Amino acid sequence: MEIKTIAQLDIATLSRKSYGDDEALEQSVADILSLVQEKGDEALYELTEKYDQVDLRSQGLKVQEKEITQAYELVDEDFLASLRLAKENIRKFHEKQKRNSWFDPQEDGTVLGQLVRPLQRVGIYVPGGTAAYPSSVLMNAIPAVVAGVEEIVMVSPPGEDGTLLPEVLVAAAESGVTEIYKIGGAQAVAALAFGTESVAPVDKITGPGNIFVTLAKKQVFGTVDIDMLAGPSEILILADESARPEELAADLLSQAEHDPLASSILVSPSRKLLEETVQEVEKQLPSLPRQEIARASWERYGGAILVKDLEEGMDLANKIAPEHFELVVENPYYWLGKVKNAGAVFLGRFSPESVGDYFAGPNHVLPTGGTARFYSPLNVDTFIKKISLINYSEEALRQDGKNIALLARKEGLEAHARSVEVRKLW
Repeated sequence: MEIKTIAQLDIATLSRKSYGDDEALEQSVADILSLVQEKGDEALYELTEKYDQVDLRSQGLKVQEKEITQAYELVDEDFLASLRLAKENIRKFHEKQKRNSWFDPQEDGTVLGQLVRPLQRVGIYVPGGTAAYPSSVLMNAIPAVVAGVEEIVMVSPPGEDGTLLPEVLVAAAESGVTEIYKIGGAQAVAALAFGTESVAPVDKITGPGNIFVTLAKKQVFGTVDIDMLAGPSEILILADESARPEELAADLLSQAEHDPLASSILVSPSRKLLEETVQEVEKQLPSLPRQEIARASWERYGGAILVKDLEEGMDLANKIAPEHFELVVENPYYWLGKVKNAGAVFLGRFSPESVGDYFAGPNHVLPTGGTARFYSPLNVDTFIKKISLINYSEEALRQDGKNIALLARKEGLEAHARSVEVRKLW
């Protein structure tokens, strides 16, 4: 791999800020959404058979309690113990994000405030396909539980045998999911947004998926809320001479193995570190079980970028706004103060991105494609809504009424003005 400098880069390409500019793909997704709206469950059966090669008509779309019981029998105790430890870490972290309703009484008797209420019913999408993601179940469901959501509906594409992996089912049961359906892709998003005979509609859809899922979420936004438009996974590492090439290479490959479209970028003022890390990547790649995926990702979207100093490297990182941002430098807390845009920041060589993916507690559903400039990670606020409260007193309305009427008339809204004046307080 060629070591590149800032002058040789296309920042927009590196951050991949587009979420599908393929009109044919957009139309294909729109057609799927329309089909599900029109035919309901039958469309879900047809599309699952078409895209997942599974006919679910005999067993139904919904996961039954006996399937969850069987799943517990199939997972090993070590997995279950690790899952429960991760669950507790994630719960503790998200408990600190909880908000309370508040009221602010004034001296004139007015009370202003804000009611904080959980969403009633949410849908979480858990990817299937090339890998199983029980960790994604935890990261989506636990913040919803902490927020107080009563109904948490999980959808995930079935395997060839028409089932979901036992690890995924156990994670759902452990994290508080109340309903599970064996559907994936754009059709699953459509079912959650519009409802079918089997799937009641939800208020919000969260969780990452492939391009079909992302475009479907984009198209149903407004009918329901969504968390974000998630693209392929990405990591950017800013490192100095104190970093170790074998560790950096492993961290870069931890993202590359996700998806051929994943992005892994190393930025450093040390050409020697960049060259040695690139060599390490080539050394480690052949031993990976998912080496074909990782190699395709590394060769197409990997990068080793030489900067004049860490300051220039930080400026570049803020422009790219990476999903995962590792600061593998001698004084990471100094540089942390200069971070403006990132989904999650990992400080020092003992904080590899995998720690955040599975165990530390912060959410791993993060903004991608440069959207960390304005999106936040999935969190408890994702699953709440805020309702404004106004209780004006007679004294306050007498004092403020003329001003309210004046402003209303300046906007040409006479009835607004009269609705204050009709109370005859002045």
